[in-house]
Amino acid sequence: MTKDVIALTERMPDPWGLLAGLLSGGPDKLLGTAGEDAVLRLCDPEGRPLVSVEAPLLIQVDGEAERLLGATAPSLPYWWTEARATTGVEQAERLAGTFAARLASLSGGTAWPPEAARSLAVVPADGTDVVPAPATDRPAVDVLTKKVAVVIQDRPVVAMTAWLSDAFRSAALGELGLQVVTPAGTTLSPAVRDNLGTWPSRWVVRDERDGYYDGLTGAVLRWQGEMFAPVAAADATPDDPRSTLAAAFQEAVPTGERQLAVSFRTVHPAHEGLALGGALEAVWRELTGEPPAGWGTAEPAGLPWSPRHMTDLAYARAPEPTWVVVVGSPARPGLATVRISRTKAGVEEDVRLMFGYGAVEEPPVQSLPRVAEVLATRHGLRSMLVQIRKARRDLAVPPRFEGPGVPVAFVLGAEEVHAMPGDRALRTPLPEAPVRLGRKTRPALYYPLPGDPSDLSGWRDFERLMRHLKGAVDAS
Repeated sequence: MTKDVIALTERMPDPWGLLAGLLSGGPDKLLGTAGEDAVLRLCDPEGRPLVSVEAPLLIQVDGEAERLLGATAPSLPYWWTEARATTGVEQAERLAGTFAARLASLSGGTAWPPEAARSLAVVPADGTDVVPAPATDRPAVDVLTKKVAVVIQDRPVVAMTAWLSDAFRSAALGELGLQVVTPAGTTLSPAVRDNLGTWPSRWVVRDERDGYYDGLTGAVLRWQGEMFAPVAAADATPDDPRSTLAAAFQEAVPTGERQLAVSFRTVHPAHEGLALGGALEAVWRELTGEPPAGWGTAEPAGLPWSPRHMTDLAYARAPEPTWVVVVGSPARPGLATVRISRTKAGVEEDVRLMFGYGAVEEPPVQSLPRVAEVLATRHGLRSMLVQIRKARRDLAVPPRFEGPGVPVAFVLGAEEVHAMPGDRALRTPLPEAPVRLGRKTRPALYYPLPGDPSDLSGWRDFERLMRHLKGAVDAS
């Protein structure tokens, strides 16, 4: 049974439509709020939550329902309203489905998944029992221990929704890991994967053969007291603590698909006329011929791309950092996460960007020097790393082994090059000399690397380059 139900509607759910949906459990259900009143909760007579309903989100970006749900959405613009049922309470799951079905009926649209929203009738919930809500503002989780918060997600793609983003943030504030449990057929959005790399946070995949395993590393997992933890391999030793690998994780089938990943950092002087997002848009245009399609502070990304509006948001949140997700058009899968921070050096943008390519499509590697020059001369580039990896064109992260990326190029901005002593940045141990970018008297440097996804030796060259630039002795 699904825990999340979503209504995709042509019209914004009005108060009467929401009320009709919220009465799905009958008039004896209580209504509460959370998340600065952005979340409505249906509760039993004791005040324990049965269903949490997020504020409706206006979607003005094509392809988000298809990307995250595999569903056909109404014509743009449309409204996305999520309801999350309390885990393990059958009536709560039926209640969430009926809520979404009523909302879709009244506001014109559909509910996802279709099988969870079949009835408009009142759902009896007599005799149900749920775990009491915590006394804090922490988002509802399925299991909470002294080490981790565990959430169950049963949807095609686990996305960085506002709810999940809040769960990550609250877990971090409580010095807890977040462990996300999913069925075997689920994938992750790259935005979620990037937040699950720190122990003890994990992607826990249910598996018929091995029980549970880590969807990112393949380690077989067991619940060990207060969290899911790896099962030691039979030949493991204290000096070599290997884990048992799940069979399903190793059953990867080559498809010929690839991803081009670009990570870069820019720094801008802080002033009132500053506009952010220009560097990301420049890279996007150079590599795809078009700008990003949309952005948002969570997934789905509902807002049309606008550097000005993104700048306004970051300015309003300063000095706190701002995190946003940026997406491309369905024709060219692209996704970026941007973290904007105010530092002593100015305003920093840390960008992680990727594009997907099919087996017969060639990543535009020949455009990379031009990309680097545009960033170095116009957008305050400090550093950039480009990689190619064998991975899915749609950018979804499967619970299967995907080979690591290999470096195609590394770029040092002019300020970093200028700060190095002598000609260290120019004279490297690599066989190919760096390419100068920008002003001759104060250039940025582009270091080409092999970039063959079938040959990991490129990382050896990259490590030699990093050791050289940091002033370490090259042992080779």
